[in-house]
Amino acid sequence: MTSPAPTASAEAHSVPGVTEDHRSGPARRDAEETKAAIIRACRHLLARHAHTDITLKAVAERAGVSAPLILKYFGNKDALFSQVMNFEADVETFLDAPLEDLGRHMVRHLLTGQSEQGADPILRIVFAPLHGEQGDILRANFRTQVSDRLAERLHGPDTGLRAELAVSLLLGLGVMYGIARGPHVRSAPIEEIAERYGPAVQAQLTPGTLAG
Repeated sequence: MTSPAPTASAEAHSVPGVTEDHRSGPARRDAEETKAAIIRACRHLLARHAHTDITLKAVAERAGVSAPLILKYFGNKDALFSQVMNFEADVETFLDAPLEDLGRHMVRHLLTGQSEQGADPILRIVFAPLHGEQGDILRANFRTQVSDRLAERLHGPDTGLRAELAVSLLLGLGVMYGIARGPHVRSAPIEEIAERYGPAVQAQLTPGTLAG
């Protein structure tokens, strides 16, 4: 007499780190959602801690999965971080505003991501490993995917310099908000900060204009 085929529940519990909830819907959708949660968790941690201090266990706890599941989807820590160190997935929404209002938009987007979503479009460059081959790749990604993309939107002279100065202002704000956790910055409404700080960023994007 043959044994009955394993149920979906039994199959789910046979895979380390995969619960029945993960297997209850379409497999591809669940896998993509889980991968996205893992990447979000890794980005959140990388924007707050040095790369070498982040463990797969910490990422797993933040994402609500198990460490073996991360290994199943990404292979190892280096493969996971190679995806996290890519800025391409964030830059579209980060730069998605008319040029004349882009300064306020980027300030708003940066702080909203940190405060409401635990996400961060650019701040991970501050704590990511900047030595060796990984550091070279990260710097190249940041330059081509963030600074150079922004420079392409600008007009007039010194577009590369102005783009880098604008990004520098945003990184400083991100450090004060998310790392130094300045109490006055964190307690102020995001829209107020966008109105106060956005013009400083905008001055590099469209020099000679005042976004009042």
